[in-house]
Amino acid sequence: MGSAGTRLSPRASRRVPHMLPAVLPFLIGRDYTGFIIIGVVLVVAICLHEFGHAVADDLQGDPTARLAGRLTIDPRAHLDPFGALMIVLVGFGWGKPVPMSPNSMRSRRYGAAFVGIAGPLVNIILAVATALLARVLRIPLVIGFGAMPGFSLASQFASAFLYINVLLVILNLIPIPPLDGSRVLGSLLPPDKQRFIYFMDQWGFLILLIAALLVLPHLLPPVANSGERWLLNLIGFHEA
Repeated sequence: MGSAGTRLSPRASRRVPHMLPAVLPFLIGRDYTGFIIIGVVLVVAICLHEFGHAVADDLQGDPTARLAGRLTIDPRAHLDPFGALMIVLVGFGWGKPVPMSPNSMRSRRYGAAFVGIAGPLVNIILAVATALLARVLRIPLVIGFGAMPGFSLASQFASAFLYINVLLVILNLIPIPPLDGSRVLGSLLPPDKQRFIYFMDQWGFLILLIAALLVLPHLLPPVANSGERWLLNLIGFHEA
């Protein structure tokens, strides 16, 4: 699966982009195992992320996500075909947006933030669960995203699953629409500061696209690596 990192031992629905490792290079490099592992990890992590949004929307009393058939972990309900293709090709794509109606929520001010934070929260839970399971089962892990020659399938899958979920948390908490962090920011800002949100709703996707091309590929991986290292050290992993 690039080069390995540090080894460790035991509002309306919007299209939300995910900037993730492209899958195509594995296929080109004939790393079929890496291709399958990353493909499975991406599908599971993104689908559960979107499912988290749907559950939160339902808990807020809004039936929109339920009526749209999003209260399921079936990948067909959450994957956008073109968005998935873009992740495969360039590592930047999206899942189907989870529809919601803030006016139907129990909390009109904070309901959208609750729904927005639910997706990253699911990824945090998945990352923590992966790290704990690896520690209990003594599965060696690699920090970062890259080749893992000599590692078992369990190590490769767990390392990829941990990295992707940490990356999704960090990416989606950026407060730029249509990322989840923008919903949280919009709920926290006072009414007299909402002009900023209106501006970002208009231009956020363009800003995010430019950032995805010029800034995020250099910024996100080291931040995600630091997040992984912090989490693993917190639960008792130590560098080999």
